[in-house]
Amino acid sequence: MPAEQPSAAPGPVPPTGPAALPDSGAEPDGAQRVRILSYNVRSLRDDRDALVRVIRACDPDVVCIQESPRYWRPEKQAARLAHRTGTVILSGGGRIAAGPLLLGKLRVEVLAVRDRLLPKTRGLHARGFATALLRVGGSAPFAVTSCHLSLDPAERLRQFALLPGQFDPGEHGIIAGDFNEHPDGPGWRRLAAEYQDAHTVAPWGGTFTSVPADPHQRIDAVFATPGVEVLACGVPQGLPGVSAADLLAATDHLPVVAVVRIPAGAERRD
Repeated sequence: MPAEQPSAAPGPVPPTGPAALPDSGAEPDGAQRVRILSYNVRSLRDDRDALVRVIRACDPDVVCIQESPRYWRPEKQAARLAHRTGTVILSGGGRIAAGPLLLGKLRVEVLAVRDRLLPKTRGLHARGFATALLRVGGSAPFAVTSCHLSLDPAERLRQFALLPGQFDPGEHGIIAGDFNEHPDGPGWRRLAAEYQDAHTVAPWGGTFTSVPADPHQRIDAVFATPGVEVLACGVPQGLPGVSAADLLAATDHLPVVAVVRIPAGAERRD
């Protein structure tokens, strides 16, 4: 949660019900529906069993973690979280990414890793991006970045500007994270001018992500490049298996789940 209080976010979008969230899977033309979960886990300092239950109930193909533990055996803690959630580590979780971590199901193929340590302002936390170029089944390659941006407005704006550089020109991509800014902030507006704000494009579930006991602001989100079709995105309140008690106990953010359609790879097109 940011130290400063951004201006009030727009009113909440009423939940549309769990039946509205599409499943992941292949389509006849080789395209893939991919479920993405973005979650700030607060260094696993809260109820880890509740956290695992939430992640498993959301059944994501790719998990974009923020605040993965950084100072005490970070690789081992990331590996344990992956094991308990039925995923494997795709990228991040180390000193370069500085907190962000990407997990994924076995069906997710890693083509390249692009983790990046960001320029640091003296006196502020080190920040980084966890990025991997992925492919699922017959889909085209697509890059996914997990990020956790600065509490300092000037540093945060510079970090927003660096996010597009995680993708190659013309590449399909997803950016998910804790942006520590509201949708009316300058960095968010800049990013939304170039990429799709998934919850705005295809609202599903809840809107506000902070804080679980009193959701009143949206500072966590998923963005997609124009070539990716957003099918649904929002806080998974009411999703089967996701209890209100677990959402309260797991961490100090609510998760965001998105289902996107990645086009077929060139080799699958007729």
